[in-house]
Amino acid sequence: MRKYVKTGAPLIILATLIATGCSFGSKDAATNLDAPPVNYVEEGEIDLDETEAGEEGEEAGEEEGAEKAEQTAETVERELYLIDANGMVVPQTLTLPKQEGVLKQSLEYLVEDGPVSELLPSGFQAVLPAGTVVDVNLKEDEKTAIADFSKEFELYDGNKEQQVLQAITWTLTQFESVEKVQIRINGYDQEVMPQHKTPIGDGVSRSDGINLESNQVVDLVNSEEVLLYFLGHQGETSYYVPVTRRVEAGDNILAAAVNELIDGPSLGTQLLSSLQSDVKLLDTPVPKDGTLTLNFDNTILDSLENMSVSQEVLNMLALTLTEQDGIEKISIEVNGEASVLNQEGEPAEAVSRPKQVNDHPL
Repeated sequence: MRKYVKTGAPLIILATLIATGCSFGSKDAATNLDAPPVNYVEEGEIDLDETEAGEEGEEAGEEEGAEKAEQTAETVERELYLIDANGMVVPQTLTLPKQEGVLKQSLEYLVEDGPVSELLPSGFQAVLPAGTVVDVNLKEDEKTAIADFSKEFELYDGNKEQQVLQAITWTLTQFESVEKVQIRINGYDQEVMPQHKTPIGDGVSRSDGINLESNQVVDLVNSEEVLLYFLGHQGETSYYVPVTRRVEAGDNILAAAVNELIDGPSLGTQLLSSLQSDVKLLDTPVPKDGTLTLNFDNTILDSLENMSVSQEVLNMLALTLTEQDGIEKISIEVNGEASVLNQEGEPAEAVSRPKQVNDHPL
């Protein structure tokens, strides 16, 4: 049975890059006992990107003590991938102290009983075992982060092995300087995860997916993956959950993504949708100058009288469709008319992708 929810509170959101891999880390599996020749630099030695450089740069002429005091007092929002009560990997944007070594810091905040303990949203848990010590280096010119863990890392819950690998990968790849993640334990490369031997190969990326649906019987050769965003709930709090789903190849991928959102979450999950199952997309969407216009029938409306669309519907569509290359904004029409309002009764302008996902309780 399809799950449907209609709520009214506006949400503040962000997302990630599209997942296109067939399975998480579908590489050749083998155990490498010898670390390869070192060809990386310390994280602090390079600019991560323009944002990170601005955050980590030191003001010329300042006293060292003043710099440290200022850094301690300043904070920055980071996207950490945690596990919710239903075992889904979910981005939560938390406020962390601003400091150098942002990759290492981000992983340190994934350690159970670590500094994240005071920040965890209700129902969420960190993914790395208590006591795990982490270090991160970057391979030169390869946009590959090498995450090196102490032996305590091997004590993670084996039933959540893929969630652990996904959380590490998606947390690190939020930074523009990282596209792929390699795993080491005590300095040794790992080509498979320690417990259930999930393949890692030469590294994993967002293209390997997140919250992969396993209950679909499809032709893997003639299908491709899309990243969809549905709603998760914890008590009175709602949040967006990314899900990787396979669709038939050859279809318009933008229309396919919309129709999969309309179909709703898979059976067996606790996810919900704000899109009614009888909503119809009337035209094949074609982007123009980075904006994708979606023409629906009036079933998309939250209020037929007011011609309004709920914020949750706008958010789900924006998060999902801006995963596609070249899509920066979405615009909604109903029966070819653009006179659609948002929940505040104002014209529903084109919606762009926010900078953070789930950064405030709803």
